[in-house]
Amino acid sequence: MKKYDLAVIGAGSGGLNSGFTAAAMGKKVVMIERHQPGGECTWSGCIPSKAIIQIAKDVKAAQKFTDIDIDSTAIMNKVRALIHEANQAEAVPVLEDAGIEYLQGAAQFKDAHTLEVNGQIIEAKNIIISTGSSAIVPPISGLNTIPYLTNENIFDLKILPKRLIVLGGGAIGIELSQALQRLGVQIQLVEMADHILIKEEKEFALAVQEYLSSEGVQFYTVSKAIEFKQSDEAIELTIATASGHQHIIGDAVLLALGRKPNTDTLNLDDIGIQYGPRGIEVNEYNQTTVPHIYAIGDVVGPYLFSHSGGHQARSVVRNLYASNKRAVNLDSIAWCTFVEPELARCGFTEEEARQKYGNDILIFTQNYADLDRAVVDQKTFGMAKVICDSQGHILGASILGERACELLCELQVMKQHGIPLQGLQDAMHPYPGYSELLLALSLDAYSQLCMPH
Repeated sequence: MKKYDLAVIGAGSGGLNSGFTAAAMGKKVVMIERHQPGGECTWSGCIPSKAIIQIAKDVKAAQKFTDIDIDSTAIMNKVRALIHEANQAEAVPVLEDAGIEYLQGAAQFKDAHTLEVNGQIIEAKNIIISTGSSAIVPPISGLNTIPYLTNENIFDLKILPKRLIVLGGGAIGIELSQALQRLGVQIQLVEMADHILIKEEKEFALAVQEYLSSEGVQFYTVSKAIEFKQSDEAIELTIATASGHQHIIGDAVLLALGRKPNTDTLNLDDIGIQYGPRGIEVNEYNQTTVPHIYAIGDVVGPYLFSHSGGHQARSVVRNLYASNKRAVNLDSIAWCTFVEPELARCGFTEEEARQKYGNDILIFTQNYADLDRAVVDQKTFGMAKVICDSQGHILGASILGERACELLCELQVMKQHGIPLQGLQDAMHPYPGYSELLLALSLDAYSQLCMPH
């Protein structure tokens, strides 16, 4: 039986960060993965979706100047090639060079310190569970009779369908809908809420919906999928809407209805680890109910992002092997929905801030149309909102527009380190740049909070 300081179950973002961090601290590490190193993000999430999004952007840009034929087979081949290129940074030889032993297979607990992988028994002083999540498949009548897609198999397509029915208006559904619509696929998206991206600022989500509608995406909001039927070579979906039942015809169906934690193959019940529909239960240090076993990433939540899983991983390993133990803090989280234009956010929405602080908050807004750089780039569709306390400290921010993901990071650093919004006004931002958006917000805060009135 081989013995290790740390066993990591899962080689996605959380698992990789756990393994690399522990190995760099001189620990004997084994990493176990039932698929391939890289996890969902590399093979069916962040990487392939961003690849196809960029290709779709390039196609849209080219169409400004000439008519082009779209070769979806070549596009999907390119996406898969980019996946493999990105995976080189986390392939097995890289793990082994870092001092990590890699085992391919599904891990099962035999007891609280012992795992079985393909008949091999290993023992570890500490264990980190980072098994990720899988697409939710809802119990819709007839769904099991049709060949549906999720993010886990859509990038295996050899050719894109002509018509695609998308269930779900969250980030995955919206990103892929826009990209595929630009690549010639007719998108029909069904969402139960009254608008898409329901966790974001409502006016920002509605603006994204308006933009995608202008590109041809057809939305059915306040609508529920009732029944699928296969007819000839087409798929028919019956939906319940406010005005009654409607029928949608497509050639394929994409499920983008959220994620469920991967807990079913580990034998967690046998060793007393508590878990539920939302994932494994952990304390503020990401310890499970078995103290030497930790859980991170999508299998824990509350955020299902690669970067939050990576942050949890590094925090857990440092707590294991460093002297100053600190609670895992996710207050610094920020995220982006990679539509075009991008929608990025950190902290509270205005509604959330008012629920906690009442009306003792300040709201600062700017529009991309007022930026010279956005005007000359013809990227004026966009806006920003920053929510502050009465002293100007940032409680939350949303940016919709060109380079929103990168722009938000400056506000997030200020939020994390307690720098008030008006504190940015002395930092000279290059002209003409998109970062002038932040300078304008800061000048507004300075005028309201620091100038005599």
